Amino acid sequence: MKVLFATSEMYPLIKTGGLADVSGALPQALSNLGVDIKVILPNYADLKNEHIDTKLSIGLVEILGQNVEIFKTRLINSKLEIYLVDHPTFSARKGNPYMGPDKNPWHDNPDRFGLFCRAVVALSAGGFNEDWRPDIIHNNDWQTGLIPALLSESELPKKIFTIHNLAYQGVFDRPTFERLGLPWTLWREDALEYWGNMSFMKSGIVFSDTVTTVSPTYAEEIKTKEYGYGLDGVLKNKGKNLKGILNGIGEDWNPATDQQIDEHYTPNNMGGKYNTKRIIQKHLGLPENPNTPLIIHIGRLVEQKGIDLLIQAIEALKDRDIQFVILGTGENRFEQTLIKLASQNPNKIAVHIGYDEQLAHRLEAAGDAFIMPSRFEPCGLNQLYSLKYGTIPIVHRVGGLADSVIHSDDETIANGTATGVLIDFLDVPAIIWAIDYFIKLYENTEVLSKIQINGMNRQHEWSISANEYKKIYLSLAQEH
Repeated sequence: MKVLFATSEMYPLIKTGGLADVSGALPQALSNLGVDIKVILPNYADLKNEHIDTKLSIGLVEILGQNVEIFKTRLINSKLEIYLVDHPTFSARKGNPYMGPDKNPWHDNPDRFGLFCRAVVALSAGGFNEDWRPDIIHNNDWQTGLIPALLSESELPKKIFTIHNLAYQGVFDRPTFERLGLPWTLWREDALEYWGNMSFMKSGIVFSDTVTTVSPTYAEEIKTKEYGYGLDGVLKNKGKNLKGILNGIGEDWNPATDQQIDEHYTPNNMGGKYNTKRIIQKHLGLPENPNTPLIIHIGRLVEQKGIDLLIQAIEALKDRDIQFVILGTGENRFEQTLIKLASQNPNKIAVHIGYDEQLAHRLEAAGDAFIMPSRFEPCGLNQLYSLKYGTIPIVHRVGGLADSVIHSDDETIANGTATGVLIDFLDVPAIIWAIDYFIKLYENTEVLSKIQINGMNRQHEWSISANEYKKIYLSLAQEH
């Protein structure tokens, strides 16, 4: 059983969000389970080549009048093979894979990723003189959504499509459809046509044998009008072929072995966490007070993550004995508001605009709580990291957050299952209530320790999720 895993980003080569973490960890976990899997992604200019061996060219092919070259490589210290699709719109353009310096999408995104999809199809058909051909193509998010449509006339390879975030759908106008040279038979309501436009995401959903998403609760939510973004009917039609599988976390997220944090620690010896808090407070210019709760937020600064509500809550709490640290990048209005807020309250609030992988690890190790008031959250990874690092998650009860965090009340604290704080109705007063509730837990060191250890002992390894994907692969293979 040969599987080709198509993605637009992969940690540690290129990362903008959780998709990269999944693409870096899930294929490796599947490989460890005996799946013959290879990864394919674009050869971006900012690809971190220090993490891969030498690139070997395996072929040049013409796609829609343009030359595309495929390189083969592998991650250093790994047997996992990686294909890189090389074209100037990827390899000669530095910066974010999807957005320009003005933080707007690159104007030619449909052309770039349409070309990428055609290259994947050509590779799967043996178009690069490779002996290896996939039985299954596992596609991820809208950037790979045309692959199932382009293969819709073929029984093989089987097609899986994973939705990591339904809010980003790859919707473009009809002239774009025409420019991409797609068959006119695909311009219909039960194919790519989407309210007069075309949708890469809809293409992936409609033409795949199985659709998965990244948590069981999100799989149910996206079948409703509130969370379905106009595709709820299409998703309902998938029936039992729509499945939710909670993401896992990689081996590099473990406070006992993490090479990016200041001190290691375990559930039985938390001293390293307390020392790391002091180190981070000093590093960020905050008062080094071990008794002041340190609440962190790591993520994209966009409304989906509830950053607008969190900012209001922080403003309301800025005179309290609480420290907040925000790490992320996103909409300019939120970035500037946070920078101003930090400059006005240097002893209470620290802000780092941008993404810093090492700082993210250090903050997870240092934090007393991690707050994530997302309006919706397909899975979320940072709350999983927080659980592993003994950093109490404060989250909205939606999607993967609801699936991975157990609210701490008298019953769950007594029976040893409590792991965090859940918000049921999201608004600013609710966020303030949740932070106050956490402070009460924090002040009871015995209860706090129990909740931390509960979270650290929860099993969220990728091997668990990978086994579920392997079952789907086997089921598709048996159907064939």
